[in-house]
Amino acid sequence: MLTDRAANEVAAAVFEVGGTRSASVVTDLDHFWRNARTHTLHDPARWKYQHIGRALLQGTAPPLHGVI
Repeated sequence: MLTDRAANEVAAAVFEVGGTRSASVVTDLDHFWRNARTHTLHDPARWKYQHIGRALLQGTAPPLHGVI
């Protein structure tokens, strides 16, 4: 997805420009990268595509909305 790529590229650019100091506790920028990475790995839209594909190809019912 576009937002996944953008979040990771921006975070990588911040560390590239700021160097290793941008990951220090003093600047506190590392939590932005961790948040972006967490959201890209736990993206519900990506899981929805998998559940829809399984439903179409294998006839497996998708999980309830709260589970996705």
